[in-house]
Amino acid sequence: MSALRRTRSGVDDGPSTWVTAAVVSGAFVALLYVVELADVIADHRLDRLGVEPRSADGLWGILFAPVLHGSWTHLEANTVPALVLGFLVLFSGIAKGLEATAVIWIVGGVGVWLVAPTNSIHLGASVLIFGWLVYLMLRGIWTRRVGQIILGIMLFLLYGTLLLGVLPGQPGISWQGHLFGAVGGALAAWLIRFDE
Repeated sequence: MSALRRTRSGVDDGPSTWVTAAVVSGAFVALLYVVELADVIADHRLDRLGVEPRSADGLWGILFAPVLHGSWTHLEANTVPALVLGFLVLFSGIAKGLEATAVIWIVGGVGVWLVAPTNSIHLGASVLIFGWLVYLMLRGIWTRRVGQIILGIMLFLLYGTLLLGVLPGQPGISWQGHLFGAVGGALAAWLIRFDE
C-alpha cells in the first residue's frame, strides 16, 4: 500500500504528513543516539557544549544542549516522549511543527542561560519535550479547533504530572530547562495561532 497522497488527477502529491512526521521525529531521536555515542567515544567532552549560564562560551549551548545528554539513562528517559510529542507536533503541519520547535529551542536555551545557577551545565532534550507538551496542550485554546482541544486535554490527563518538573526540587535535574521549555511552548502556541 502506498503512503503517498493522490490528487484528484491521480498524480502523487508526496508523502502524507503523518509519514513525514514519523520519519522526522524518528530521525531526530536517532540523531540523539548518534550524538550520545560520539559523546561516549569522546569521554563525555561534548557535554561541555551544554548551556553554561551567563558564560560567553555557554551561549553555544543554546544551539547544542537539546541534542546532548549526560548519560544513556538520561537519553533513554527522553526517547519515548521525544518520539511521541515530536510526532504530534509535526503531524498538524511540518512547517508549523518546526517553527514551534525553533521557538521552544531558543526560548528554552536563553531562559536557562539567563537564570540557571552559575558554574552549571544544562543539557538534554527535555527542554523540547516540556515545550512540545505545553504547545500541544495550549494551541487548541487559541486556534479553537476541536481536535486540538481534545488532544490537549488527553495529553494533560496522560502527562500533566510531568509538568511538576518545572518546579525546583530534584538534584541534578534542570528544572530551569523544563520551565523555560514550557514557556517556549506556550509562546509558540500563542504566536503560531496567527498563521491559522
